[in-house]
Amino acid sequence: MLIWTAADILAAVQGQSLHEQNWRATGITIDSRSVNKGDLFIAIKGPHHDGHDYVAAAFQAGAAAAIVSRQVSPVPAAAPVIMVDDTVAALQALGRAGRARSSATIVAVTGSVGKTSCKEMLRLALGAVDSTHASIGSYNNHWGVPLSLARMPQDVRFGVFELGMNHAGELGPLSQMVRPDVAMITTIEPVHMAFFDSLDGIADAKAEIFQGLPSTGTAILNRDNAYYDRLLATAEKQGTKKILSFGKHAKADAQMISYTPTPDGAIVSARIIGTPVTFTLSVPGEHIAQNAISVLLTAVVAGGDLQVCAAALEAYRQPKGRGVIETIDLPAGGNFTLIDESYNASPTAVRFAARVLGQMVPQSGGRRIMVLGDMRELGQSGADYHRALATDITQAGIDVVYCCGELTHHLYEALPADLRGSWAEDSMTLAPIVSSAIQANDIVSVKGSLSMSMDTIVDLLSTNPATPTMHQSY
Repeated sequence: MLIWTAADILAAVQGQSLHEQNWRATGITIDSRSVNKGDLFIAIKGPHHDGHDYVAAAFQAGAAAAIVSRQVSPVPAAAPVIMVDDTVAALQALGRAGRARSSATIVAVTGSVGKTSCKEMLRLALGAVDSTHASIGSYNNHWGVPLSLARMPQDVRFGVFELGMNHAGELGPLSQMVRPDVAMITTIEPVHMAFFDSLDGIADAKAEIFQGLPSTGTAILNRDNAYYDRLLATAEKQGTKKILSFGKHAKADAQMISYTPTPDGAIVSARIIGTPVTFTLSVPGEHIAQNAISVLLTAVVAGGDLQVCAAALEAYRQPKGRGVIETIDLPAGGNFTLIDESYNASPTAVRFAARVLGQMVPQSGGRRIMVLGDMRELGQSGADYHRALATDITQAGIDVVYCCGELTHHLYEALPADLRGSWAEDSMTLAPIVSSAIQANDIVSVKGSLSMSMDTIVDLLSTNPATPTMHQSY
């Protein structure tokens, strides 16, 4: 599919064409490893690699052209190359041009947790109504957002974009680039606390999403969150006229009426702006159902049909590392259930994961096992946040807990003795300990911050679960 002509790209980035100008781009990438035939490759210099070193590889893989900020070699003699002063600025200019030429209804999602899940649900829900473009993965920063905008086909009806931040002042420029018609904040929770003095600061940073929302746009807020009033006031101060909410609160515009767990997920009944709807989810967890309700409210505001959008959510599956459930055979016979939550972790997300695990019923002799790595970026209160989870885990009905990392040691010591499985310094050390402890019919949930590499444990359990042996707890 044609996305850009050479002339359009040159006009957007204000670059100098060094060779042929009669080419077209059917895709855009900043990763030479993912180049497809017809892609425009933009050479970005990152903290570890410089894309200029891979321009030749991009052309060998079939790139139609490349945007660079310095001479590169070796490349084909007549290869279309656009020279610019700053390739990141060029990427952002192309993103703005992609937004400017689009007549799509644009939705932007941010929040401390749940934004990727909500973005993926919106992709499904709105995609069932009409042509929809959405950012892939967690492309939510100063590279990912303009790249996602630049990839948006000109004729789609809906565009869905995830906006993220680690520091104050980052999200506002992204929102001004996206210029959403609908802006949703999932929730405000203690995430990235290492970069903020308080949760107030996080709320204010997330509220920067309203900077790109026109007065004719709609803000979607979590009515149950403690920061609802603060976000409401900020949205109103920015000039937003239409503000809707979701949650259990009696005055929420989208409310859950009932949540009924099933072996494969849940049946959910809700009321969306006064209209009742019942739908099926194939993913367990009441927090997932709440996400779905916020998505339905957002989709309806964007122009989607409620019943069509609700029916589409049955096909939703958690992305890799965010709650994927699979059954793993054991060498000695039998099997166990693995819940892969390894992508990231926060106090709120760990509590959700514990509740999901606690509501699952193991078959005969099985146990509910949590494997937890450190939750990073929690600032000076990191130890307290970890220690406090002991109560939530105990109340959820978890049978055994394995931990790795300096911070989880505080959690491990706070757990009742009969819940302590083992603690290790890192995931590599903990992986074989957990693997050797797994028994038939166990249900195992693995979660931790991305930097803890908890996927190491998931990979071992998925591919080579050991025969159970006695192990020492320490």
